[in-house]
Amino acid sequence: MDRPIKITAGGIEVDAWLNETDTAAGVLDILPVTATINLWGEEIYFSIPLAKEEENAREIVDVGDIAYWPRGQAMCIFLGRTPISQGDEPRAISPVNVIGGISPEGVTGLLGAAKQGDSITIRR
Repeated sequence: MDRPIKITAGGIEVDAWLNETDTAAGVLDILPVTATINLWGEEIYFSIPLAKEEENAREIVDVGDIAYWPRGQAMCIFLGRTPISQGDEPRAISPVNVIGGISPEGVTGLLGAAKQGDSITIRR
């Protein structure tokens, strides 16, 4: 069963969800989190106070996936292509644990609103 969360960035709020993985449970335990947005192509990422190992990790993800990046101890939101994408698929710099997702409307909203250096908040 997916667990609902809210993402606020760039003056908009979008609905999202976390899945049933151990990594997602760890993220849920530390919410709310507020951080500074970093952009890498059409990926938002930001540090979070959580250390987790790889869990079914992969580099190629889907648009709208929310992931945890073990190497960087960061959350990632994939809104589209990254600088190392081949074709249209989002590709992480190194394996990430997919922990949830956002709707296509949320992807469009965040793409237009989230800017480098902005604040982002993830909450239940």
